[in-house]
Amino acid sequence: MNPINVNIQNSICIRGSKVLYFDPLEVEGKHDADYIFITHSHFDHFSLLAILELKNEHTVFVTPKDIVEELLSIGISEEYIIIVKPNMTFALKNLEFKTIPAYNLHKKNHPKDAGWVSYIVTLDQVVYYIAGDTDVTKEAKEVQCDVAFIPVGGTYTMDCLEAATLCNIIKPKLAIPTHYGYVVGSKKDAEIFKKRLDKDIACKIFIE
Repeated sequence: MNPINVNIQNSICIRGSKVLYFDPLEVEGKHDADYIFITHSHFDHFSLLAILELKNEHTVFVTPKDIVEELLSIGISEEYIIIVKPNMTFALKNLEFKTIPAYNLHKKNHPKDAGWVSYIVTLDQVVYYIAGDTDVTKEAKEVQCDVAFIPVGGTYTMDCLEAATLCNIIKPKLAIPTHYGYVVGSKKDAEIFKKRLDKDIACKIFIE
């Protein structure tokens, strides 16, 4: 398993043959990102300040189209931007990924027609599901992965009980709770999530 870190909200780093960041937020400058993935444009998932701390001259950005102009405004070249929408598949050198829609079922915060995404990424033969901000959708229930990063904070996403139900359906080897303790939710949500998982699913809590 590649080293993983979740430092806040949905800010995830996976280090392997490539260094991947997802929705980076409040990070210190390492300028080591091979890829930076953005799930959607909300302030707690898309931070230009964090991107400036991580990017280098070779960093590739994977993003929905609604933040492309902001990336261009800080000097990112179009040739280093991959624009995604739901239900796309990419095979790059040492990295494969696909997108599925991320949206709310009964709330207006993340409408399906916004074109925002979850990512399913294969790196070094491990499949990671980065859910972003979503509810328990029919697309989420069909995910197959080894590691699942799942929001548990409720209000704008699924809550901790719904998140555990989703993981018990898709059966990752490792489940990692995200999206709590910053805007909504608390560590208690992560702990309840962990307790409600089936016994054959490991869980690691990063955000204290």
